[in-house]
Amino acid sequence: MNPPHVAIVGATGAVGEEMRLCLEQRNFPVGKLTLLASARSVGKRFPFRGEDIAVEELTHASFAGVDIALFSAGGSISLEFGPSAAAAGAVVIDNSSAFRMDPDVPLVVPEINAQAAKNPPRGIIANPNCTTIISLMALAPLHDAFGLEAVIASSYQAVSGSGAQGIRELEEQVKAITAGLPFTPKVYPRQIAFNVIPQVDVFTDNGYTKEEMKMLHEGRKILGLPSLKVSCTCVRVPVYRSHSIAITAQFSRPVDVAEARAAYAGKPGIAVVDDPAARLFPVPLDTTGKDACLVGRIRRNLVLNNALDLWVVGDQVRKGAALNAVQIAEIR
Repeated sequence: MNPPHVAIVGATGAVGEEMRLCLEQRNFPVGKLTLLASARSVGKRFPFRGEDIAVEELTHASFAGVDIALFSAGGSISLEFGPSAAAAGAVVIDNSSAFRMDPDVPLVVPEINAQAAKNPPRGIIANPNCTTIISLMALAPLHDAFGLEAVIASSYQAVSGSGAQGIRELEEQVKAITAGLPFTPKVYPRQIAFNVIPQVDVFTDNGYTKEEMKMLHEGRKILGLPSLKVSCTCVRVPVYRSHSIAITAQFSRPVDVAEARAAYAGKPGIAVVDDPAARLFPVPLDTTGKDACLVGRIRRNLVLNNALDLWVVGDQVRKGAALNAVQIAEIR
């Protein structure tokens, strides 16, 4: 069988570039790589395995001969071009929210529900939200051990979750404040430098943001737990890369901290960094540019029965997006 022809849609964006790096770093068997983006990016060149590949314009005819199409160009692009790629015979792995809750589209974290990626009915597989992926990497082993019932979470999300414009906004505000110069927030509703903003995505009718509701709906689908209860607050913080989540998880069976730490042993993609006496716990810089998520501060909750508190950190551009998509492609 010949190595697959892989296309990256949104190849010039942060996640698209990370997808290309993941393909190379993981020695994914690429027979041909096609980089697709909007007309304004045509002709830009990016390195891949010793050659420079020119970006081509995305059209509905771009997918002839493509076996795997990695999409990371936003929901509207996925909705318009994803079905065309699938109709041309490509397996579409989409990083947007466009198809996540479609009952005919698997929503996959390979370490948790890899089997769901087999034979997708519409030829499309969805990548979950970055915060959902990182949280579930920590929760799934505990669910296997104790039976997950409810989650209360607060996220601390890096500005790169807003793309390059979020990084620029933080950088520009820090420089302006340091120099005593005025500035006007553009990407975020309030100043992000030296501040935190308890809003990620738009608010819904119930007072939660769309980002917060993704944790509920996507968590239920991935874990196969339709009755899972989730309450989440998502917060943007002045960190460049890697998301952190503080989680309280309640279980159906009695919990034990030592058993919880042991539940992670041998689990791919997640490692325990948890030695309070030595002040060892994960921080965003520990996971930036890294594949694995890290979990620590594991302790028994003092309010709820059968509940644990924990802290999980992961690179949202990598495991929360690009790496997860490439891992799905590896299943294929």
